[in-house]
Amino acid sequence: MAERTGQSGRTVLVTGASRGIGRAVAVRLAAEGATVVVHFGTDGDGAERTVAAVRRAGGRGFAVRAELGVDGDVETLLAGVEAVLDGQLLDVLVNNAAAAPAGPLGVTTRAEFDRLFAVNVRAPYFLVERALPLLRDGGRIVNVSSAATRMANPAQTSFAMTKGAVETMTRTLAAQLGARGITVNAVSPGATRTPDNGAVFELPGLVEQITALTALDRLGTAEDVADVVAFLASDAARWVTGQVLDASGGLFLGPRAA
Repeated sequence: MAERTGQSGRTVLVTGASRGIGRAVAVRLAAEGATVVVHFGTDGDGAERTVAAVRRAGGRGFAVRAELGVDGDVETLLAGVEAVLDGQLLDVLVNNAAAAPAGPLGVTTRAEFDRLFAVNVRAPYFLVERALPLLRDGGRIVNVSSAATRMANPAQTSFAMTKGAVETMTRTLAAQLGARGITVNAVSPGATRTPDNGAVFELPGLVEQITALTALDRLGTAEDVADVVAFLASDAARWVTGQVLDASGGLFLGPRAA
């Protein structure tokens, strides 16, 4: 019998889903019939726009606010999730929320460094821990990492460190949770242009520089990454766990052929 590849009837939590990759993931899974809990920290208007897009795509959507990186963050988030799911179990957890790079060595402050680790590492770690009773056997956990973990970019040292920790967590949790049939994988985007970060790429020559280092010769889109997340969240990926799947278009693989 063919395995189900869609999300029809499934419940999904996507953290950091008010914009960017998180919104694209929420909409992509909603298009397959999922009920999506749209987590946001501060951008309530953005979260409502995501919920509206989820519903237009054919899914059910609910927004839940919880500031990550502060005391009680996970408890607040899960209380909201349990309220909107109303007794349903969770099928898919997508750890997408992250604090942005703070700067290179000598520029990043201790407070910025601590916040990076609180949001990017501590929050997803304890979210997984606290969500396990709510997560269905055979469920999916997908963590969003970054291609920054395999490149030496001094401007993103502390950020890359947090994502390296996420990748280690992915492998170890996959081994721990496999007995329940839960898969744990990570997706590693590269340079990804979204409607919200377009200004980042306006520096003259930056887009050309990045695409010259990318095998597929363009910037990524949020939808490119969302498709990969959707695969890992599906039954088609039932035999894939503990992996970091690069979704960068081949960024910085080496010299490109002339």
